Amino acid sequence: MPSPIVIRPVARQDFEQWLPLWDGYNAFYGRSGETALPGEITQMTWSRFFDAYEPVHALVAEGEGQLLGLVHYLFHRSTTAIAPNCYLQDLFTTQASRGKGIGRALIEGVYERAQAAGSGRVYWLTHENQSHGDEALRQGRRTLRLRRLSQALLRQPAESGSNENGTPKRAPFALNSNG
Repeated sequence: MPSPIVIRPVARQDFEQWLPLWDGYNAFYGRSGETALPGEITQMTWSRFFDAYEPVHALVAEGEGQLLGLVHYLFHRSTTAIAPNCYLQDLFTTQASRGKGIGRALIEGVYERAQAAGSGRVYWLTHENQSHGDEALRQGRRTLRLRRLSQALLRQPAESGSNENGTPKRAPFALNSNG
């Protein structure tokens, strides 16, 4: 019976297993060979995960002692909110791990940490030509993001009427949970 998948913060001793995941992620976006990121960027990225003054964080998915995926996220301020926003920057799983819910579990791990940090928003962008992985995972990402966003927005009171200058007040944007 396979061991359960554990989502956890990256540890310093994970570097040798994290690096092939990082390289795979970058290769997907065309950053390999002659266009690979300089080693200094990889080393700085790695060091930021362990610097308490950096807002950059990493989680990994581990199963049977092997890293199967990674997610990198960061917290940042906004001009429209007091609480920090959480940007999910990088998400990658091994080819053999795709379609098994590991990507979704990594995303959920980010949501849990964002909630613990008081963040009211988690967001990310995906490559428009993203074709790897199964449709359910891609659909799950979109639905998960829209559902979380709509739940936060639906808790806000709707405004109606006009501002002092006569322009209409904007009602909050709401999405249904079906995306």
